[in-house]
Amino acid sequence: MEVEISVEAEKKRLNSLVAMTVVLLSVLMGLGKLKDDNIVQTRQLQKADAADAWAEYQSKKIKLHLTEAGLRQAEMLALANPGRADALLPQQNQLKHELLRYQQESQALQRKAESKERGMESLNARHDLFDISDAALSIAVACAAVAALSANLLPLFAAWAFGGVGVLFWLAGFAGWNLRIEWLVALLG
Repeated sequence: MEVEISVEAEKKRLNSLVAMTVVLLSVLMGLGKLKDDNIVQTRQLQKADAADAWAEYQSKKIKLHLTEAGLRQAEMLALANPGRADALLPQQNQLKHELLRYQQESQALQRKAESKERGMESLNARHDLFDISDAALSIAVACAAVAALSANLLPLFAAWAFGGVGVLFWLAGFAGWNLRIEWLVALLG
């Protein structure tokens, strides 16, 4: 009778540990999912902003090339008709001024677009951290469920190990730590 009570007490203790493990991991998964969804939304906006900046950059480059062609035409007209070259001088000066402006604006737009893309890379890295965290925490919950069903501590220890990995990546995602996981992302991607 005493052996039955201790077996039941052990099962109850194991089930309590499993329950606490599952609750903690589920809460972390939920919070990580919220943060990851926000990162994904921010990443989408950043990508749209980068595409807009590159489109604006291309537009400025087209204007730059058209202005260069216009300046060459004005210079050729001045060479072809030296007597009227003075009449083309104001147009040439205006075109040179526009060339300078388009060069400066296109360089600024290129820097802006590249900056947006670098911001996306950072967000992608954080998104990957949350993906790995979610996977590890999901495996941990599954191991905890097996521990409850089998009344065995070994799957619970596995749940804690995977949970620890999941928590590490969860914390890295929230804190923005730069964990080098490219090999893991490549393996799973």
